[in-house]
Amino acid sequence: MPEPTSPSQIPSDPAPRPAAPPKPSMPRSGGSSIGTVVLIVVILVIGFLWMSQTRISGYNQDWQAVFLTNGQVYFGQVKKQNNVELVVKDIYYLQVTRPLQQTEEGEQQQNPQGELSLVKLGNELHGPTDSMFINRDHVLFVEDLKDDSNVVQAIDNYKTGQ
Repeated sequence: MPEPTSPSQIPSDPAPRPAAPPKPSMPRSGGSSIGTVVLIVVILVIGFLWMSQTRISGYNQDWQAVFLTNGQVYFGQVKKQNNVELVVKDIYYLQVTRPLQQTEEGEQQQNPQGELSLVKLGNELHGPTDSMFINRDHVLFVEDLKDDSNVVQAIDNYKTGQ
């Protein structure tokens, strides 16, 4: 039988362990996540404002008529618009051609005001490019043109005739 052990023979607890070193304090994630959210919101707002300044035309048809304050009307494709300017490409305009010949006495002129013809921008003497950046202050209004309008049909005829 085993001998009873006396309390002095029972091994005592080993030496107390030193306390664990303190962990480095981590920054609170709450402050950093709020900053991230604010930064994302600011970026989104700036992006929205920039896009609203350079947004695509927003018109439903391929062709538009742009009416200016000086009475001129241009037909083309509005590619961009913002509060400052309207960008139009593939531009046409109407030109009045008056007959050079006089009518003989007793005859009535068929069209005394002249005939309208559609002219493609770019063929003029000064050779402009086929795009315009029109100051928004000079635009009265812009209209979408239907695919079956006379102007769109004339543009299609001009393009197929080239």
